[in-house]
Amino acid sequence: MATEQELSEFLKSVEKRAFKRSVYHTRDEEAALDIVQDSMMKLAHSYGDKPVAELPMLFQRILSNTTLDWFRRRKTRNALFSNMSDFESAGADGDFDILETLELQSDSEGTESAQDATERVQILREIEVEVKLLPGRQREAFLLRYWEEMDVAETALAMGCSEGSVKTHCSRAVAALSKALSAKGLKL
Repeated sequence: MATEQELSEFLKSVEKRAFKRSVYHTRDEEAALDIVQDSMMKLAHSYGDKPVAELPMLFQRILSNTTLDWFRRRKTRNALFSNMSDFESAGADGDFDILETLELQSDSEGTESAQDATERVQILREIEVEVKLLPGRQREAFLLRYWEEMDVAETALAMGCSEGSVKTHCSRAVAALSKALSAKGLKL
């Protein structure tokens, strides 16, 4: 059974990765924040009494389901209110990038040169752009396997598909990312 402190520490450890994953899926920062918050609340409310070892898989499944629910609601809303789009404003200022504020800080802060830091940020931005361009299932498989460091079986369970499908999606995602990044002159 997870204590309140263990649950809190778990949620703190996954919040940034969960947010970024949600942004990749929805391409909407506000929706991603809502999805992550809803997922965390669902985990705490319904599964807070589960052992700590079970929390990562439960959270990934809840996050996936909450994201799917968001897409379903959006599809329904768009179908019902498609004529209302004429009255919506044409976009925000777009100057603020919340992903920049959430980038992982280096453990060896201060030892990296400004040039190295700038190059690292540029490479990360290029990778993020290319990950966002992947098809949905490939992006989800890639992020779960390589970002969340889940094994094939855990990823298949979280995605609700077979292990073979996970391997196929990951292989295609890696190939597409490699080709796109190589075309931009990036070698990792």
